[in-house]
Amino acid sequence: MQALKYSRQRESIKNFLAGRKDHPTADIVYTELRKSYPNISLGTVYRNLALLTDLGDIQKVSAGDGVDRYDADTSLHNHFICKRCKAVMDLEMEDISYIKDIASKDFKGEIDNYSVNFYGLCPSCKRDLTNE
Repeated sequence: MQALKYSRQRESIKNFLAGRKDHPTADIVYTELRKSYPNISLGTVYRNLALLTDLGDIQKVSAGDGVDRYDADTSLHNHFICKRCKAVMDLEMEDISYIKDIASKDFKGEIDNYSVNFYGLCPSCKRDLTNE
C-alpha cells in the first residue's frame, strides 16, 4: 500500500478535533477550518474525516439524527446523547467490557469490539425543562 501523502488540512482537522470534547459535526469542522484555510471545501473536510475514520485516527459517532459527529478520542469509551438537543458527550464510568462476553455467549460469530451509547436529557436540557 502506498504511503499517505501529508496534508496540512488533514492535520488541521486532527488537531482541531483533538482539542474538543463536544464531538463536532463536519459542518462545524468546516466552519472552523475556513478561518485558517479560506479555500477549503466542505467536500475536502468530508473526505478527510472519512479517511481519518478509516485510518483509526478519529471515530465517527452517530447520534441517531442523521448527522455524524467526530471524536479524536479513539480509546474504547461510551457516549451520552441528549434526546432533546442532540449533544454528544463522553460518559465517564466504570469499565463495562464484560458486556462483550454477554453478547458473545449465544453468538456463533466473533465480536471484537463494541460501542455503547446512552440516551436521555443532558444537564442543560434537564435544567431547562425543570425551569419551564
